[in-house]
Amino acid sequence: MSAGTAGHVARSTVRPNSETIRRTPLRTFLHTDDGVTIDSVYNPGAAVYDAPRSPSGDPVFVVAHGFTGDVDKPHVRRVAEALAQYGAVVTFSFRGHGASGGRSTVGDREVLDLAAAVAWAREQGHARVVTVGFSMGGSVVLRHAALYGSDRSESSPGDSGGSGREGRTEAHTDAVVSVSAPARWYYRGTAPMRKLHWLVTRPEGRLVGRYGLKTRIQNGGWDPVPLSPVEAVPRIAPTPLLIVHGERDGYFPVDHPRMLAEAAADHAELWLEPGMGHAEHAATDDLLARIGRWGGSQDS
Repeated sequence: MSAGTAGHVARSTVRPNSETIRRTPLRTFLHTDDGVTIDSVYNPGAAVYDAPRSPSGDPVFVVAHGFTGDVDKPHVRRVAEALAQYGAVVTFSFRGHGASGGRSTVGDREVLDLAAAVAWAREQGHARVVTVGFSMGGSVVLRHAALYGSDRSESSPGDSGGSGREGRTEAHTDAVVSVSAPARWYYRGTAPMRKLHWLVTRPEGRLVGRYGLKTRIQNGGWDPVPLSPVEAVPRIAPTPLLIVHGERDGYFPVDHPRMLAEAAADHAELWLEPGMGHAEHAATDDLLARIGRWGGSQDS
């Protein structure tokens, strides 16, 4: 599903006054490097209502939702509201989801969507960006951090992660949280993943996705196959990395987060959550609060 390399990250069509962006939420469409419109929301966070100040000292959490989610889904809004207690929050709908344009490539070119959202978050004046991804979004934040690091070299040939130094500078993240992510592609070891593969690869499945799940899925497989999450993880250092996974995840068993943590060597923290299932729906308020505190504690 790749279609050439990406360059700089296009900026949003709305440029709010710097004196008001911290006090009011903002919704706009961003434009990715490959021309897809991405529905995005900026929330200045709870702290600004107590004492107006420059946003440069506060983190902004950029939330990457799971497959079939979107910026208006209740489980995505719940995550945003929880993280807003610890900083500003940017949420957005991946391509093919909600009001965003394009079609889902199920984790490939979604890296460009996240890059546009991160660049927009920096436009709001925040010096520290924390990317937080769930399931498919969890794989995207890992690949994004590997490919858009502020001091990274050019991406591997054929990978859709980006290649322009300007785009890398404005779209890099300062800390990464990956929740319920796969370690490797094409996993079919659980019933939910076999169902997902049917949804993505079969014409009748894509019809169910479009009309039943409101998710438009691109026809055809990846060409070339993008960098996998486990291949991306070693490239993330020295950016702080937190890997979170439920011990009762019905999609990806615990060998996935352990594989990711092993690939990171001593660089990543691994939280295996007892009793937790999969992604946003299974994330408790306590877990989201701990993620918020972890993200807020990471220095740029």
